[in-house]
This record gives sequence, structure tokens and C-alpha cells, in this order.
Amino acid sequence: MKLPTTNTSTLCLMAALLVAAWQPGAHADQHSGEANIWVTLFDGSNTDAWRLYNGDEFPDQGWVVEGDHLVFRPRADGQPTGDIITREIFSDFELRLDWMVEKGGNSGILYHILEQPDKAIYWSGLEMQVLDDVNHPDSFLGVDGNRQAGSLYDLLPISPKTARPFGEWNEVRIISRGPHVEHWLNGEKVLAYERWTVGWFAMLRNSKFREHNEFGALQQGHIGLQDHGDVVRYRNIRIRNLHPSKP
Repeated sequence: MKLPTTNTSTLCLMAALLVAAWQPGAHADQHSGEANIWVTLFDGSNTDAWRLYNGDEFPDQGWVVEGDHLVFRPRADGQPTGDIITREIFSDFELRLDWMVEKGGNSGILYHILEQPDKAIYWSGLEMQVLDDVNHPDSFLGVDGNRQAGSLYDLLPISPKTARPFGEWNEVRIISRGPHVEHWLNGEKVLAYERWTVGWFAMLRNSKFREHNEFGALQQGHIGLQDHGDVVRYRNIRIRNLHPSKP
């Protein structure tokens, strides 16, 4: 397939315009909590912090609370439920949570999401892959494992590979501060990258996201959890604002 002719300068300009339009305070839902104070997004029972992507309420099917876990189970009628996102938006943050999939399971943790009625959540949201690496076919697709658990989905693989098998909990940290992003999995930093550089735009131009002008361009956005049609469990979901200028 022939790649679009959009050049790096044009992509940089579009990203700069998007970032400028989403400066802190530009959205009514901007999270205003103090930096370095942990905010619970799921405490084992309360889902008030979440709603459907492009919806007003938390879904009454698919996403359920079981014990102290937030669980996605496919609907009996086979229809998709949809992804869920935080009601609030976040800029510089550290997100922590645990996930566990069943055999062959697939899901994702997305961040810096711009909600768009005519676009899917992955049109803008960066995704940390959630996957059973041994039994799901996505693990063997992509390039150098860039669709395996912990990766920046379809773009950057992790090293070292620290994902635990299906049926076991995996501990996640995602740190985003300005252009700098880190993925941590089971206590180890497995991936780090810089957005909005020449290299970043070159990578996007040669990826499936080449026509997604909003992808990775926002300075702030929602956090999301993906309905990929497989059973997945999340727990201990919490976030804290970070000072942009501090390590």
C-alpha cells in the first residue's frame, strides 16, 4: 500500500496545534488534584471514575465488578460493550494498576485519549499492550515483539520481557511527563520513548497510525481500558499528577 505523502514538517505542525489546543485548564474535566497525591480510580467496588468511551455512563453489561476486580467479560449476545475511559483527563502522571488475562486473552491500557464521536479510541490513544504472549496470535505478529505485553502497541517492543503468563497478575506503571513516557512491567522499566521528535514522527509515518493525526499528539487526555472481546481483570488502579519539571 502506498504511504500518504504527508511529510514530517506537516505532522509536527499538526501535533503542535493539537498540543496548544489542549493546554492544562482547557477542558472542564481537567484533573486539578495536587501533584504527588495518589488518586484511586478503582478501589475494588466503585466505578464512578469511569464511563464508556463516547458515552455518559458506566456500562450495565460487559464491564463488571467481581470481588475486588474490575473485569471485562464478553456479552452473551456477542455484541461489543465498548472501551471505558476515565471521566477526568490527565496530563503529566504516573498510573499504576495490576492486570490478569485468561488463556489467549487480549486487552490494552490506553492514555492521552482524545474522545471523538466518529473515531475509535485507538485513533488518538497510545496503548500499552495487555496480552497472553504465549497463546494469543498477536504475540507473533508485528515487528520484534511490538505487539507483546507491555509494548507500545505495534510501535515499540519491550526489553527485557517481564510479562507473566495468563492466570497471573502483572504490575504496571506508566509514567508520562511531557514528551517522555516510560512503561514499567513487574518492577522493571521495559520501555521508554520521546514523543514529538523527528524520530517519533518518522516512526508514525511508517506505521498503521500514519493517518491518525491525533495519535500521541495530545499533552493531556483520558485513560482507557480496552474491550477486545476477551476476559481480562484489573485491580488497584490509581494515578497521581506529576510536576512537569521534576524527575
